[in-house]
Amino acid sequence: MREKGRRQSVSRSSNWGSRVFLLILLLSVGCSPVATPESTGKIKVTVSILPQQYFVERIGDQYVDVNVMVLPGSSPATYEPKPEQLKALNLADAYVSIGVPFENAWLERIASANPDMLMVDTTQGIERVGDDPHIWLSPKLVKVQAQTIYDALAQLDPTHKAAYKANLNGFLVDIDALDTEIRTTLAGVKSRKYMVFHPSWGYFARDYDLEMISIEIGGQEPSAAELADLIGEAREEGIKIIFAQPEFSTRDAETIAREIGGEVLLISPLALDWLDNLRKAAGVFAKALGQ
Repeated sequence: MREKGRRQSVSRSSNWGSRVFLLILLLSVGCSPVATPESTGKIKVTVSILPQQYFVERIGDQYVDVNVMVLPGSSPATYEPKPEQLKALNLADAYVSIGVPFENAWLERIASANPDMLMVDTTQGIERVGDDPHIWLSPKLVKVQAQTIYDALAQLDPTHKAAYKANLNGFLVDIDALDTEIRTTLAGVKSRKYMVFHPSWGYFARDYDLEMISIEIGGQEPSAAELADLIGEAREEGIKIIFAQPEFSTRDAETIAREIGGEVLLISPLALDWLDNLRKAAGVFAKALGQ
């Protein structure tokens, strides 16, 4: 009887121990970290426009996750961030600005959405031409922006500073090669003047000794008199190609093209693959300017 009682006591003790172990196991599973974007160890960077995503990813590579505010097809001149985009800033480690117009109204609110977020201004060290924000269309100025982005990533993640530096150096080599290629592409053009609807390509023109004639003046569409003057100038300069971009209306560009017997070509300054986009743009400009 004593032996039987002892066995029953051991059995109850064993069952109790099993239950305690199971409870501890369940609690430990419930408390263990779950793999989420917040726990991947990557730097979470939000940028304003798609070309900046290219810049950050070239330098940060596998150590960054990049989110873009201005979605494809939208214009950074008039964009308004969506509520869910502002909410998502709670998870961002850095916001990289570039001086596009929507930032003038929204940058303070963006910064206040996450006081712990590093605000990175890539216009620092760059002398802008008037109010023209399109500094990403100059390879020379992108080299300055790239250095600023590297400094920010190295500050946020010093563990991978050497990798960021190597990536930066590789990117700078590619930019220099692109610059040489564009100069070669545009070296033999017959005309140096081109006409665009929105004045996006001013820094590009300055870099490569071209002259941009803008249809849009001060952010406004031209009056009837201004449109007539532009048509006359296009005829005088022998311009047959009017450049426009898919983010804006092409109506005035089409009007001028029709009057001069020319055509409208769409070319976006906001493509994600910045390097390839500028290479292709140079080819389009060369063809339009005559070789």
